[in-house]
Amino acid sequence: MKRDMDLIRFLLLQRESGEAAGGTDAYPEDVKAYHAALLLDAGFIDGVSEYAPNGSVGCVFVHRLTWAGHDFLDAARSDTVWNKAKEKVLKPGLSWTFSALLEFLKAEVRAEMLKHGIL
Repeated sequence: MKRDMDLIRFLLLQRESGEAAGGTDAYPEDVKAYHAALLLDAGFIDGVSEYAPNGSVGCVFVHRLTWAGHDFLDAARSDTVWNKAKEKVLKPGLSWTFSALLEFLKAEVRAEMLKHGIL
């Protein structure tokens, strides 16, 4: 299964707010569970994975967002910054790493802060 960064972002937003984030309803439960397990693997959430008899992720019980999860979400929260990242970094056909995406998001947030005289 391919990683879907929009779903990753939606799941983090959903966990932070405690409410259903728009955009997750279109995904099957097994896809959401897989991506929640990726968030657990990446250290963005604290929780426990349960596996189905076939070895796939059955569900993930999320306790909380971690510091790293909050940091990523703060960098990816702005729709403007997120859409720019999707256009420039996550563009189909480009090879990218998660750390490259995070660095791009951080640079865009810094640029926005400079633009508004915050830094």
